[in-house]
Amino acid sequence: MKNNTILHFHDFLFEYDIQDGLDDMGFEKPTPIQEQAIPIILEGHDLIGCAQTGTGKTAAFLLPVLNQMVLSPTTNTDTLVIVPTRELALQIYQAFQGFAYYTNITSQVVYGGTDGISFEQEKKALIHGANVIIGTPGRLIAHLNMGNLKLEHLRHLILDEADRMLDMGFIEDILKIIGKAPKNRQTLMFSATMPPKIRTFAAKLLHNPKEISLAVSKPAERVTQGVYMVNDNDKNALAVSILNEKKLPSVIVFTGTKVKAKQLERDLMRAKVDARSIHSDLDQKEREEVLRAFRSRRLPVLVATDVLSRGIDIEDIGMVINFDVPGDAEDYIHRIGRTARAESKGEAYTFVNGDDRRKFKRIEELMDMKVQVMPNPEGIKPLGNEVSQGPKKHGFKGKSAHRGGHNQGGNQNRKPR
Repeated sequence: MKNNTILHFHDFLFEYDIQDGLDDMGFEKPTPIQEQAIPIILEGHDLIGCAQTGTGKTAAFLLPVLNQMVLSPTTNTDTLVIVPTRELALQIYQAFQGFAYYTNITSQVVYGGTDGISFEQEKKALIHGANVIIGTPGRLIAHLNMGNLKLEHLRHLILDEADRMLDMGFIEDILKIIGKAPKNRQTLMFSATMPPKIRTFAAKLLHNPKEISLAVSKPAERVTQGVYMVNDNDKNALAVSILNEKKLPSVIVFTGTKVKAKQLERDLMRAKVDARSIHSDLDQKEREEVLRAFRSRRLPVLVATDVLSRGIDIEDIGMVINFDVPGDAEDYIHRIGRTARAESKGEAYTFVNGDDRRKFKRIEELMDMKVQVMPNPEGIKPLGNEVSQGPKKHGFKGKSAHRGGHNQGGNQNRKPR
């Protein structure tokens, strides 16, 4: 773009139908990733972007691609967005519906775990050439093998959360899908981290790409962080104590396994904390129902495995609890990035057992800061030689709850609102 100063979304000079939608949605000042990426994409360059969750990268790639489709309409599948999880696919699909509200651009989301009716709806939309397809690798491969997905006219290929897809073992599926797309296309890759394997992967797919890298090693300054040094068998009791004291309307607790998620849900419910867990044992309808309840504030506490640590756009989370220390230091940033969005404030607490001390130290080194050690509530012993600091809080008494208990289908984007 000729004008390098972007102060408002109007400065991008989007087509009227797109700008009208942005005005209705209250989009005013672009985020840094949007300010940098949108002009590059509008100019037709391939792009590799490194930015953590919550930075606005969904709009950064959807808006310029949508603008190009408005300028040059097609009846074919023009854009394919590949993502690691069904939750992220739905989030991007819903965002696209809002951005394209005043246009005639059609879209379809495809992901596994749905019934036969949903699959037939996907098939119909794909065969009729929905302009934008947003999907997970496994489901896209299924449609590709059946001849439903046609990519010979594809102009835009977008890979979101590319690092997560590689970690989940999707590389072969992705390469197979991309092998059916024209080489003369615009390819955009977004990743929260940029390890060597991502750069190698990008070199295979992108042509002379521009690169944007926003720092991922610092959490939002408005997040109040704390760490509790605690034994594993006291973690459930600690979570009960914190949640009963805080009583916030929106809290996510991240656990390392689905077994822990289920157990914590039972203990929280037993302690009269309104909580539900979300994990791979739930079918898609159940997972969507839990997420809808959480988004609408009907459910104050969501216990989740790592599937939600990235990619889910849920606003105004008051607190994040890392029940287990994330395996990847940068994943800590993404987890606590669920809170303190926009101009809001948030809290993030991490439970550290004896084996995880070194792991959490690496997180502190990544952030170049020391996280405050919080005093354990009454009745919960400090870990090892750690000494609680300050007055006792929360007032949780007695034995730990852990020891005391058992232990969317197609939408052709026609005025979706």
